[in-house]
Amino acid sequence: MRDNLNAAEDNTDLKKLENSFDLLFDSVTPVSLVNHNLTLLVPSDFYKEYIEDNYLSLLSAALKKYIGKGVKLWYSVMENKPAGKEKPITIQLKGKSISAPKVQETLPPSFSQNLINPFVVPGIKKINIDSNLKADFSFDNYVEGESNKFAATVARSIAKRPGATAFNPLFLHGGYGVGKTHLGHAIGLEVKNSLPDKVVLYLSSEKFIQQFVSAAKAHKQTEFANFYQMVDVLIIDDIQFLSGKAATQDSFFHIFDYLHQNGKQIILTSDKAPVDILDIQERIVSRFKWGLSAEIKSPDFDTRRKIIVDKLSRDGIILTDDMLDFLASEVKTNVRELIGVINSVIAYSTIYKSELSLELLKETINKIAANQKKIINIPYIQDVVCEYFGIQREQLLSKTRKREIALPRQLAMYFAKELTNATFTKIGEEMGGKDHSTVMYACETIKDVSKIDKELKKYVKDLSERIKQ
Repeated sequence: MRDNLNAAEDNTDLKKLENSFDLLFDSVTPVSLVNHNLTLLVPSDFYKEYIEDNYLSLLSAALKKYIGKGVKLWYSVMENKPAGKEKPITIQLKGKSISAPKVQETLPPSFSQNLINPFVVPGIKKINIDSNLKADFSFDNYVEGESNKFAATVARSIAKRPGATAFNPLFLHGGYGVGKTHLGHAIGLEVKNSLPDKVVLYLSSEKFIQQFVSAAKAHKQTEFANFYQMVDVLIIDDIQFLSGKAATQDSFFHIFDYLHQNGKQIILTSDKAPVDILDIQERIVSRFKWGLSAEIKSPDFDTRRKIIVDKLSRDGIILTDDMLDFLASEVKTNVRELIGVINSVIAYSTIYKSELSLELLKETINKIAANQKKIINIPYIQDVVCEYFGIQREQLLSKTRKREIALPRQLAMYFAKELTNATFTKIGEEMGGKDHSTVMYACETIKDVSKIDKELKKYVKDLSERIKQ
């Protein structure tokens, strides 16, 4: 008997719910479906607020099912105005026929002042955002050569039609100081110059992570996401540092999808190719591959020579061919170091009021090399390894056996033994109190496996260059 009474009560509640739904939506009229923007005409603010509080999830699911992803819902409040309905017509949505009012191509002018979007935080509009772009990092100041020609050509194409090419996202990867950041800024500057209404934003992944953590602590993840949804061209530097940060990756994933689906341009830089970034979600790695991945290599001799000529000519300095050849042959690692040497040469010449000569160049570079000579010790090796893999020192020295931490730890042990005079016991102490046998095993493993594993071989090569440079 009790079961029958409960069933009857449930049916009564369900009937009331259905009646309430019908009564509410009998007064709501869809008036426009334009470019995935659906506008509902509601009699008052009460209707809008009631729908938001009680039916927003249901409406979102229905729109996604019948129209597709990325549909935005808008309200137009028509207080003190007749709520006459349009004559219903039948439209096809994803193969299903449903009744709907006549669809207007544009909204009536009287609607615009009261439009409210429940999917964004009230008060957030397109505002002037500091793009964080460096004026010096323009295409005019970017020297092209064999090492970067492909990436530069693609970048110029994107700058002309951001979000409208097949190169979205553009994933630039290569070693430190080879010009990835410069190229990202150049795209942003060109877009701002030719399309000033576009919202362009450059930031480092570290800044992105800090912002997300602050938003999460303040329970403002929605505001955080909505801010980035306003951006037309998003440039994030050193995206590999998202490694291991699951919550930030989740937020980035949804921001990425929103921007990509809405034709916004995404530009990412990394010191590793997408497949080489450890501890990052597969769904994110797959999206890195949607557009174009372009590697920028260390500049060859001719490109280094061009960079020197370009830099010095802007400072009004002219060198002889033998001086240019000497400079280009001495600094081989990356553009950043090359610029540093050039600036040092200019400074020495200015301070000592000396005419630039081949002898002065040699003397200057010898002094720079002496002053910049690195002391390779265990803490230094740990810093280089942590920076390369985008992890913290505390993680490296911890007891976790997760691959994304254990592998960098073994590599740090290996290089500590190869490049210092420390004993296995000393290395173990410096690596968080590990036993000497653990260090021995790590060194043997890296040495043996790197001979047959291409990925590990690349890690050993990259780290060796960075530690010694």
